[in-house]
Amino acid sequence: MKRLFGVFVFAFVTLLFSTPVQALEFGVRGYYWFPGFKGDLKASGGILEGTEVNVKDDLALGYKAYPAVEAFAGLGKQHVSLTYMEANYTAGTFLPKAVNFHGVNFPKGTAVDTGLRIRILDLAYQYDLINRENILAGFSLGVIGKIKYLEGEASMTSGALKAEQTVHLPIPMVGLGAHIGLLANILEARAQLTGISYSNNYLYEAAADLSLTPFPLIDLHGGYKIIKLHVDAQDIYLNSEFSGPYLAITVGF
Repeated sequence: MKRLFGVFVFAFVTLLFSTPVQALEFGVRGYYWFPGFKGDLKASGGILEGTEVNVKDDLALGYKAYPAVEAFAGLGKQHVSLTYMEANYTAGTFLPKAVNFHGVNFPKGTAVDTGLRIRILDLAYQYDLINRENILAGFSLGVIGKIKYLEGEASMTSGALKAEQTVHLPIPMVGLGAHIGLLANILEARAQLTGISYSNNYLYEAAADLSLTPFPLIDLHGGYKIIKLHVDAQDIYLNSEFSGPYLAITVGF
């Protein structure tokens, strides 16, 4: 992750400074997301097929709020952003059924500690196909190209029994982004939809928010975000949905 993060930062900085400094707009946005989490998880080990479990009903994994941070820049119709997000789910429970997790057998009724950690790094580029601005309102619509790097770790522990599986996936995505200026630069609405589907895997992400600018350079956001992720690769299967409201603050120049 550290090496890839360095590559993403280099690409972001290269894009940022490849245009005249005086023409740039840039800033930082901090999020706090409150998603519900549901899905099914299976970790196989070699030739052994893992047991599919429900993350909420079988493992007691569920609600977890967590932050994200985004750096962005724009020049006219072109926009780039770099976003990092990390979710860390942990829970302890008694297994309602026997589970094989990455080659390790956990009998029914076993007290287990389960962890699921997901780290996501996004590098996105948007080009506005339509960009209409006026004094009181405005509208823009653009196409988005994104590289999402997903790093996941799933573990199950009970005394001396321990199993862990990791997955590393670079995922290209495409989509659309829209912006509506409702009242000059004071009240604005934004929405994005991106996704990809291939080889029985898919990832869809959608977000929409309203932002208020109470002071120059400061935006306050309230919105809703949903991520649907289906991964069946590298001996791990995860069919999941994360959805819920978020709050954010932007400092931009």
